[in-house]
Amino acid sequence: MPLKLPIPTRVPLLYVILGVLLALSVVPMYFYSAQIEVLNRNRLKTNEMLLQNTVTRSLADDISQHQETLRMMLANLASSIQVTTGNDIGSRNIETPELRALLEHFVSSSNDIAYATVLNADAKGISAGRIEPDAFLQRELERAYTAAHEKRGYSGQPLVVGSGKSARTVLLVSTPIVYGDRFLGMIGSVVDLQFLIRRLQEVNRAGLMPFVVDSQGRLVAAASIGFATGQDMTSSDIVRSFVDDGAKAQLAATREFAVRDGANKTEMLGTYSPVSALDWAVVVQKPQDEAYSSIYEMQRTGRLLALLAVFLSIGLSIFSARRITHPLQVLAESSRAIAKGDFTQRVHIKTRTEIGELASTFNTMSEELEQFVEDLKRAADENKALFMGSIQMLAGAVDEKDPYTRGHSDRVTKYSLMIAGEMGLDPGFLEILRISAQLHDVGKIGIEDRILKKPGALTPEEFEIMKTHTTKGANILRPVTQLREMLPGIELHHEALNGRGYPYGLKGDEIPLLPRVIAVADTFDALTTNRPYQQAHDPYEAIRIIENLSGKRLDPTAVTALLAVFLRGDIRIPKPTTPAGAPAIAAAPAPTPAAPLTIADPLAVDTRRS
Repeated sequence: MPLKLPIPTRVPLLYVILGVLLALSVVPMYFYSAQIEVLNRNRLKTNEMLLQNTVTRSLADDISQHQETLRMMLANLASSIQVTTGNDIGSRNIETPELRALLEHFVSSSNDIAYATVLNADAKGISAGRIEPDAFLQRELERAYTAAHEKRGYSGQPLVVGSGKSARTVLLVSTPIVYGDRFLGMIGSVVDLQFLIRRLQEVNRAGLMPFVVDSQGRLVAAASIGFATGQDMTSSDIVRSFVDDGAKAQLAATREFAVRDGANKTEMLGTYSPVSALDWAVVVQKPQDEAYSSIYEMQRTGRLLALLAVFLSIGLSIFSARRITHPLQVLAESSRAIAKGDFTQRVHIKTRTEIGELASTFNTMSEELEQFVEDLKRAADENKALFMGSIQMLAGAVDEKDPYTRGHSDRVTKYSLMIAGEMGLDPGFLEILRISAQLHDVGKIGIEDRILKKPGALTPEEFEIMKTHTTKGANILRPVTQLREMLPGIELHHEALNGRGYPYGLKGDEIPLLPRVIAVADTFDALTTNRPYQQAHDPYEAIRIIENLSGKRLDPTAVTALLAVFLRGDIRIPKPTTPAGAPAIAAAPAPTPAAPLTIADPLAVDTRRS
């Protein structure tokens, strides 16, 4: 007969309590730890994707910003060429010293421009730069010239020029020079992509594998020398995804994929961000073992702590759970802060466990993200400085046409900012005012010297020509989108409150605030400097004249602000001098200080050439 085990008539309480404790600890802890593991695994996975997304977007924005800056510089150069040559860059004007100086200054204005050329409608032109076009680059120039004939800008394929250590990856960018519907020529510039390679190397040192591809999946630039420009990168799923999306690839995309090397397969995590200005994409990728290493460490730690909690009782389990979840909650909160743009967030956890290593890794990621943001801000500041330098160069070129107005644009800018500051206007308005005042007379570059420098009063016909400098200036700058808000100050600074100004005869509130402020500063500088047609006024006399013009020609609030700044001593005017070689000006009799100043017609004050 088979042996039968005796059935106990009583279960020991110890076993019951142990069973209950095990049931209370193992089952809830199992589900609890499993839920925490999934939740935090997803969060950490999201953080890694966020890192790749942020890095690629910052690089894509940097490339787009470079491209927009270059396009703006090309537009400014095209406008300067048109003005300098009078819209005629034929064989007679194509090799003038002025045109060559403009091109050489354009090349020297940026370390990223390796070569530039200007071609006229007959395909004849001039060039400047530190490289010589090879056969491949010459073919790109031919394609660019064909596009320019069709009045289109052109961005070519990346090419490698030179060899060995002197090899450089370059890109041809061109713009047509058009007057009305007439094709005048083309400006072509060769951009050295070394700035992009440096940025990719910075990202590579942070543990990611970055590179840039074009719309067909060919390599543009990479951080590693193991890749060649033009190499087909569509073997990577993330690159092929970008190529397949084509025009639909407007946003960054992150996905997991596999890379095969013979019989070996590596699971990867990659992200691409399109560069809309060039139909490129910035791609970063990383092996999943490295990308998700913190997740695996978190899983091991969580399971170990959960197992210990089973043996240490429910209370110790709760304590241990809190020890696990608190650091992860801090990480999650810090991740949300970074997602909202606060890259200064850091996690302070004093522990030598894997959680501490995870926090240290997170802090390193935060520091790198903060550095990327700072690099973007610095690049934006550099582009702004380059933009302001171009504006000052253009304003200086106008002032240099007449020795009497040398420094006029700088002084009007300084006085305008003082007036606006006294009026309590906001910083955004001051930035617009700074550029508008600096360029308010840019239209004079198109006025003949015989009129601009004429000693004495202008004839009615000459005055009509002189008045066109306001609209000429606005028309020169109107194609530049970034200067749209500055146009009223350039076009309307000779309008008068009583409607007797030009070019449109606007009255009162029809005149925006921007030209009103510039008009007061412009009038004050015109009255306090020597001109071919008038002797400089004493500053106090000039102030009295401007007070007489208040409410008639000039804005009363701006006049009051000028008076306050002047009386406070913030404006110091050096003794006016007559430039060397300029005709002498008969000195006007000094006014009697005690006598009130009377002006029969306030608008008779000759500031029309200021």
